[in-house]
Amino acid sequence: MRPFEYLRADDATQAVTVVTIDPRAAFLAGGTTQVDLMKDGVAAPTRLVDITRLPLGGVSHERDAVRVGALTTMEELAADPVVAERFAFVREALLAGASPQLRNMATIGGNLLQRTRCRYFRDPGVAACDKRDPGSGCAAIEGVQRMHAILGTSGRCIALHASDVAVPLTALDATVHVQGVAGPRLVRLTEFYLPPGDTPHLENVLRQGELITAVEMPLPPPGTRSHYLKVRDRASYEFALTSAAVAVETDGGVIVRARVALGGVGTIPWRAWDAEDVLAGARPGRAVFERAAEAALAGARPLPGTAFKVELAERTLVRALETVTEDAS
Repeated sequence: MRPFEYLRADDATQAVTVVTIDPRAAFLAGGTTQVDLMKDGVAAPTRLVDITRLPLGGVSHERDAVRVGALTTMEELAADPVVAERFAFVREALLAGASPQLRNMATIGGNLLQRTRCRYFRDPGVAACDKRDPGSGCAAIEGVQRMHAILGTSGRCIALHASDVAVPLTALDATVHVQGVAGPRLVRLTEFYLPPGDTPHLENVLRQGELITAVEMPLPPPGTRSHYLKVRDRASYEFALTSAAVAVETDGGVIVRARVALGGVGTIPWRAWDAEDVLAGARPGRAVFERAAEAALAGARPLPGTAFKVELAERTLVRALETVTEDAS
């Protein structure tokens, strides 16, 4: 651990200003990812700005949306009764995403910003990582690939996005509230993350010093059913091999609208727009679900170590859709 300065912010404006003018500064909230990265030698901020005393927590219920403060913990959001009733797949993703100890520390804002678990990124002893050291290459492409992405990859990076809850939030068209020195702005989560392309070190649209202050989840229409299915090597404390977040509204035995996002397969939380197009107006059934799954994975670019993920992701999505529509056909 390298020496660093610790500053406790009194208000959001102060926190944003300090981090904006100092490119070596970083925000500190729950710390469940930030501290790990510092211990591993991946991140080396010279100043940490503690934002945990700022009034950015809590869940508020509005007529058409639920607003979640960025410092709300995963456990607090999972325990909210409106989330349990109207956002089942968000709650399921939160509970599947971490142990109880971590859920009581990790914040929603921090979860959206967690870095990849790629072993090559997390090990500074491995020279080739374009995400950690731009221009050095990508050791994962010729290395152990099993826990890497098959959607949104590039020749510079195949690192997987790790967040569980970002997957249903992407399906929901959630909005991120951001505060910077130029004032507040809103960013749709589907536009928040950046695929690696030629700049894997740029992971989202946040500018230096910008702070996530809240996430807004639009309420789905009454009667919408949702589900988050996570496939992993063990039943707890493990990242997804594949996952699917689905929300389906039906009327008269026909799918009026479906929202689909995939995890465990993308360099970003992957919105499966093509799958949604297949499902809209169709009657629930395995055949249409399989067509939707094929459409969702049509752009996959697997490597030998990730080839199994194509079929596994398709099966995961089919199973999630069957679960959420079992009484609708």
